[in-house]
Amino acid sequence: MDRLTLARLEELLLRARDVRVLVVGDIMLDVYLRGAASRISPEAPVPVVKVSEEWRALGGAANVAANAVALGAHCTVLGCIGMDAAGRELRQELEETGIDSGGLVEVADRPTTIKTRIMARHQQVARYDIEAEHEVEDEIADALVQKLTALVPEADAVVLEDYNKGVLTAPVITAAIRLSREAHRPIVVDPKFRSFFAYRGATVFKPNLTELSAALRADVRADDQSWLDRIRSELGCEHLLLTLGEDGMVLSTEGEYLRVPTVARSVYDVSGAGDTVIAAVAVALAAGATVAEAAVLANHAAGIEVGKAGVATVSPDELREVVREHFAHA
Repeated sequence: MDRLTLARLEELLLRARDVRVLVVGDIMLDVYLRGAASRISPEAPVPVVKVSEEWRALGGAANVAANAVALGAHCTVLGCIGMDAAGRELRQELEETGIDSGGLVEVADRPTTIKTRIMARHQQVARYDIEAEHEVEDEIADALVQKLTALVPEADAVVLEDYNKGVLTAPVITAAIRLSREAHRPIVVDPKFRSFFAYRGATVFKPNLTELSAALRADVRADDQSWLDRIRSELGCEHLLLTLGEDGMVLSTEGEYLRVPTVARSVYDVSGAGDTVIAAVAVALAAGATVAEAAVLANHAAGIEVGKAGVATVSPDELREVVREHFAHA
């Protein structure tokens, strides 16, 4: 598993400063409300949270972009926001994070996706969502494809981040994969159930264990190389990177099977771990890493992210520290 030395990590992080990642998908605004819950409501058997802290963060595809920027890369997001206060706030958050928002398409009759989490100290007690889940209309999909045509050649890697919120329609997916392959850009996919089998031609396809099992309607045989080879062929991807939660990852590629054990020192919150993985893989590939190196780097990044509260990013210095520790204890 030692396929990423500290010297190689330094080389990739240095190259990452000159690469651009295009992230396409469902963009969200995450809102957090946190306080103390010292009593039960007299109106219903639910805790009353007295909010003392409120903050916003980039979510969904926007969080993937934030993770890419945190690793040193340049990043553009392509997706939809509403013509509402949340959309304006989301655009501002992107720009303040250093993410190019030139790929955003504003939609008049579609709200910006907002996920609000209510926290009693560090425990999430409720979440409420404002969103539209139906696919965007044809004219919006056409506008997204036009932006793809302009932005894919400028990118060094393309991410399709699907949360089933309607941006990644069949025409958008088809155009993104076709344009990326024509430009010889690696395309990395984080799928969801609705379009699971629509990503033929992807460079790296990264489902988690639950998603793959649900899509196949069968148990996943993560330790069976021939079974994974067959599934990879059915999905039509070059590399299948299956995340296994606390059991790490499995990479299935032509003639190779790589088991990547977890490196998490502690697990505080798994929120956003998948976003961190997909961003790290894309940045590493854009910087010239092999797929195996990218998987190991992403695994280290995920191990750092789950040790933090809420959705979080990972810095180059944090990666250096964990890789240095890994080899010190190897």
